[in-house]
Amino acid sequence: MKEILKKLRKYEIRIRKAINSQMQGDFHSIFKGSGLEFDDVRAYQYGDDIRTIDWNVTAKGHGTFVKTFIEEKEQTVLFLLDVSASQEIGDAGHQKIDVGKELTALLTMAAVKESSQVGLLCYSDQKEKYIKPGKGMKHSYEIFSALFKLKPVSRQTNLDNALRFMLGFLKRRAVVFLISDFIDEGYEHSLKGMARKHDLVVIQLFDKTEANMPNLGIVPLYEQESGKTLWVNSSSGKFRNTLNNTYKKSTDDLAQFCARNNVNYVGIETSEDYVPKLIKLFRHRNKSSAQRAR
Repeated sequence: MKEILKKLRKYEIRIRKAINSQMQGDFHSIFKGSGLEFDDVRAYQYGDDIRTIDWNVTAKGHGTFVKTFIEEKEQTVLFLLDVSASQEIGDAGHQKIDVGKELTALLTMAAVKESSQVGLLCYSDQKEKYIKPGKGMKHSYEIFSALFKLKPVSRQTNLDNALRFMLGFLKRRAVVFLISDFIDEGYEHSLKGMARKHDLVVIQLFDKTEANMPNLGIVPLYEQESGKTLWVNSSSGKFRNTLNNTYKKSTDDLAQFCARNNVNYVGIETSEDYVPKLIKLFRHRNKSSAQRAR
C-alpha cells in the first residue's frame, strides 16, 4: 500500500505542476459539474438568458418565467470501476484492472483534497464493493484499501445494472467517473440517462493485444468471463480483420456516443503514460467551466 500511495502522489504532483504551468484555472475544476442547483422561478427580465426560461410555468399563461439557481457548496464525485474478468488482460502489474485502480485512487486523492465527497462502486454483473460518498483523507484511505484488497466474486459483466443502481441512488447532480473496457452490450440507454442527469466522464481502458494478436497459427483463446477455451486460426486474414474491425468499431461507437451526449471521453491503453491524457481532460473541463461561467 505504501508503494502504491508513493506512486500516486508522484502522479498527482506531476499533474498539478503541468496544470499550473500550462493553463489558467485550478486543478479542482475537474471535480466541478455545473456548480448550480435549481432553486425557484421568477418573472423574466430584459437581458436574462432565454435558455433559463421555464417553459412549463410560462405555458400556464401568467407571463414568462425563468429558473433561478443556487451555487452548490459541495460536489459529490463518484467512481464506477469495472472489476470483471475482462479487465484481467495485459502484462503483469499493467493489466486493465491495475490501471483502472490506479486512476480511481489518483482521482480520489485529488478530489478529497478539493473537499469533494467521494464514493466508489466496484461492479461485475453484481455489486462487488460499494463505499458511500464521504470526505477527508481517512475516507480516501478506506477507498484505497477497498480497491487494492478487492477480490471479485463474479467474473461476468453487467454495466447496465451498475448504471441503474447509481441512477437510483444519486438524487443530486454529481461528477461520475465510469472506468471500464466497455466489453458489454445493452447499457446505452442507462448510459444516456446518466449523462443527462449527471456530469459524466467516461474512461475506456484497452490493451494493445486485444486488437493486435500475434500471428501464431491455430491457438487456444481463453475467454475470461465465461471460462471457456476457443480454438482460432490467428493467421487467418479474415479472423484478424474481423478482430480489428470489431475492436475499432466498438471504440469509435463509444467515443461518438459520448460526443453526441456531451460526455467527456478518454481512451487509455495499459502500457502508455496516462498523465498527459488526464491533463488534456482537465484542460478541456477547465475551458468548459469558464464558458459556462460567462
